[in-house]
Amino acid sequence: MLQNKELLKNSKNLLAFSAGVDSTTLLFLLLDNKISVDIAIVDYGLREQSKKEVAYAKELALKYGFECYIHKAESIEKNFEAKARAIRYNFFEELIKEHTYETLLTAHHLGDRLEWMLMQLCKGAGAVELAGMSSLEKRESYTLVRPLLFSDKEDFLAYLKEHNIPYFIDESNSDAKYKRNEFRHNFAQPLLEKYKKGIKKSFEYLDEDRESLIEELHFTQINDFFYTKASSLKRSNLLAIDKHFKYRGHLITAKEKEQLKNAAVVIISRKYIVNQEHGFLFIAPFIQKESIEKRVKEKLRLLRVSPKLRGYLASDAEVLALVSRLLL
Repeated sequence: MLQNKELLKNSKNLLAFSAGVDSTTLLFLLLDNKISVDIAIVDYGLREQSKKEVAYAKELALKYGFECYIHKAESIEKNFEAKARAIRYNFFEELIKEHTYETLLTAHHLGDRLEWMLMQLCKGAGAVELAGMSSLEKRESYTLVRPLLFSDKEDFLAYLKEHNIPYFIDESNSDAKYKRNEFRHNFAQPLLEKYKKGIKKSFEYLDEDRESLIEELHFTQINDFFYTKASSLKRSNLLAIDKHFKYRGHLITAKEKEQLKNAAVVIISRKYIVNQEHGFLFIAPFIQKESIEKRVKEKLRLLRVSPKLRGYLASDAEVLALVSRLLL
């Protein structure tokens, strides 16, 4: 079941753990293969059972000799799924930065991928969105690895039963108010029961097609500024921008996506500016600065950067020096 074993054996690994079927299976498969790993778990405080899940994570860490990081999330009033995801990844990325982890492991599997594809299909998506998550995904400071992406949950349950390994069932996974659960129970699971082999093969083909359709771009960060060389493929640029905001817990609206297709400079939620000019993608906080020092103003004019980006550049001398080197 476990993919990318050699990579994981030679990396410093952090596992996103929940004590559920998927992440418990992944943890024990890693241990079986003598792959070192630490775990991180988030307690949202919504269920009484979450205390037991955290206790189980601590118990496993003590028994098998790895680190267990715990984050107690603040209460989420609305838009739970998106905000919970942002909390999780902020926590994971803080740990990655602090402890120099090279990989973040998640226990996404074939069913997760099919659910995602069906959801995208029903709201309107292209081939790349339908292909969805991949086994390896390079991010700015680490690699996201999904070692179980081509395995099925039924295999996990059989593995846990065979080895008598405890796990928890999150009751919210059956709550119909979450759209993902609706797609899982009504569509994805019945399809996998009948057509698993064909679905798995289709995703293999989609992965091959995606590699030929899209150029992967990776942003570099300096202070609050992100930049990368633009691709000649507009689709690649748009996907990179969308991913960037998604990783930071901000979803771009359909209207903003349409603007990004047609305009070089777009303001996102009145907070950020995206600049697609001079062969680069720049993302920065949107700052409206009424007064800019004359020397800096002249420098910005010579660089021919958008007036909407000048407010931020005028406020950060280090980034302005970088942009000057890039554009000159």
